[in-house]
Amino acid sequence: MFESAEIGHRISKKEYRQREPALREALLAAQYELLAGARFPVIILVNGVDGAGKGETVNLLNEWMDPRHIRTEAFGAISAEESSRPEMWRFWQVLPARGRIGILFGSWYTDPILAHVMGHEKKARFAQRLDAIRHFERMLVAEGGLLIKFWFHLSKAAARKRFKTLEADPRNAWRVTPQDWEHFKNYDSFVTVCERALRKTSTGEAPWLVIEGSDPAYRSLTAGQYLLDALTQRLAGQGPGAAAAAPVPPPAIDGRTLLGAFDYDRALTSRDYQRQLEALQSRLNGLTRDPRMARRSLVVVFEGMDAAGKGSTIRRVTQALDARQYRVVPVAAPSEEERAQPYLWRFWRHVPRHGHAVLFDRSWYGRVLVERVEGFCAERDWMRAYDEINAFEEQLAASGAVVVKFWMAITPDEQLRRFNERKATPHKNFKITDDDWRNREKWPMYERAIGDMIDRTSTDVAPWHVVASNDKLFARIEVLTRLCEQLDAALASKGRKDRN
Repeated sequence: MFESAEIGHRISKKEYRQREPALREALLAAQYELLAGARFPVIILVNGVDGAGKGETVNLLNEWMDPRHIRTEAFGAISAEESSRPEMWRFWQVLPARGRIGILFGSWYTDPILAHVMGHEKKARFAQRLDAIRHFERMLVAEGGLLIKFWFHLSKAAARKRFKTLEADPRNAWRVTPQDWEHFKNYDSFVTVCERALRKTSTGEAPWLVIEGSDPAYRSLTAGQYLLDALTQRLAGQGPGAAAAAPVPPPAIDGRTLLGAFDYDRALTSRDYQRQLEALQSRLNGLTRDPRMARRSLVVVFEGMDAAGKGSTIRRVTQALDARQYRVVPVAAPSEEERAQPYLWRFWRHVPRHGHAVLFDRSWYGRVLVERVEGFCAERDWMRAYDEINAFEEQLAASGAVVVKFWMAITPDEQLRRFNERKATPHKNFKITDDDWRNREKWPMYERAIGDMIDRTSTDVAPWHVVASNDKLFARIEVLTRLCEQLDAALASKGRKDRN
């Protein structure tokens, strides 16, 4: 894949001086048009061989355009703070908003490549990480992002010459570090692994551009012109089409639904409830204080029909937790800041570090529920969301998070009773809105969407627990029981892995 980037591409200084002013002017104009329209973000990845001009190119792009509207981030080794969260967490924190440009100097490719080159990870793990990257990039593009991937290359001889030249110049000797020479010892393995990575991840929606880095003039004009062409095409409305997701199945011909098949008559007496509540809260408190939680985190999702008892159940859970170690995140309609980012961005912001918990009162499932039913997003967006949500939860689990998901289910008659009770109770009036009444009219549509959601996103790492909640006392005990069971099983599994 690198053969064409080792043939000595060059541009004369005269030609560079002739072309550079017009390119700069056009890039700046395109950047301001991007900023004014704020229709999509631009994400530029800068990777490649050490000494191939990555840093110089990043500096040049900031010089040619307005750096006030460019966020440049350089990624090194994963810090202790970053290692206590999913691998992709640190990249989600710096994604540019619509209308902005983000330059990622060293990106989600660096660690997988180096880990494989240095022998820390086997071929199967490398392939798994590349597959996750393809999935992530497909999501970024589907969410509207313009993803540009630059790989700056040097032949082995050119890389050695470049290092020697820089070291001989007192002004540039700092650019060559002992780590660069250490990496150079593994040049052949590095290039072999990189070729494999680029072949596997150069896709129609996110292709790689390999640029020979030996000549600064050629390197700069090539990168600048590619960026300008990509920006101009997107501003004109051209872009890669998103791959179609697997369609949802039609309704069952007998009319039965998942939620309709549950037993809603189960109930508890107040005496049994109090006895079990104290025991389960004590058990949950002990589990969250377990020393093994230092390598774990807890993510609890509460979804359900309006008035299903999510809030009161969450309070019974948090009563058992240390207030210093958890957060409750209520999820409403996205803000302007959140709408300017990929859909999952606002949830990645709240991913807890090890030893901590986050409870979501509604969650990322809004895309396949309210946004689907109410038509707030296109069908292709909520259809692909199932796969994106599964991948998100798999990343949480892989980083040590225990993901527990509850659907609080009630019948239409019980919901109506609770609505009327809220309406008649002054201190509960705020809980009932016009939207709640309108949503009741779409109950069959929501019921089908819920069934599809559970079918497609109840996985081995993050299964759904559907809790029949017509009786609030029974529902609270059921939630605490399932939460303790799943947390206990996860801690036991971690202990076995540590011993092995």
